[in-house]
Amino acid sequence: MRDTILLDLDGTLTDPGEGITNSVAYALESFGVKVEDKASLYPFIGPPLAQSFAQFYGFGPEEVRQAVAKYREYFSRQGMYENVPYPGIHQALEELKKAGVRLLTATSKPLEFALPILRRFELASYFEYVGAADLEGRRSQKGQVIAYTLAQAGVSDKSRAVMAGDRLHDALGARENGLDCAGVLYGYGSRQELLEAGVIALIESPDQLVRLPAL
Repeated sequence: MRDTILLDLDGTLTDPGEGITNSVAYALESFGVKVEDKASLYPFIGPPLAQSFAQFYGFGPEEVRQAVAKYREYFSRQGMYENVPYPGIHQALEELKKAGVRLLTATSKPLEFALPILRRFELASYFEYVGAADLEGRRSQKGQVIAYTLAQAGVSDKSRAVMAGDRLHDALGARENGLDCAGVLYGYGSRQELLEAGVIALIESPDQLVRLPAL
């Protein structure tokens, strides 16, 4: 049995699609890039933001810095709350907590955004520790966030812990840290993406998160 679960935020606990795509579109507009279909920006959900601007739009270091600043301008004002918890997520976390499972977050979103979001949607109280990235970019890759979270929460026996997330970055970051990962299908990653990344199980809906300790 697993007694510790690390959970991604975007695409696992909440659906941030509207706020993230609006924030990315706002940033791109400052470079003269008009986004006609916000759904085309879904690949930004999950990976580190700077990495995505460089990968998807070919931005250099200075352009990335400016784009991230513009993104955060909109996101901090309203985008972070253009967001909604997945149906059933509160019930699943409540059940896990009652069963004595330690719940931690491990998100590539900076703590300055992650914590207010969790509080806004009444999720923060379920978590013993909120593991997140930092604004300066020193801790942005998922593997770095997971390593930091495990250390801060004092998790020594990784065989009794599992990560749950919706993108390949969650699975790859977990593997870097010797941790198993379950793939979340109701978020923004595909079944193929998650299986190729080596997840040990697939979670079809939030209520199935209660299966994690038995994986």
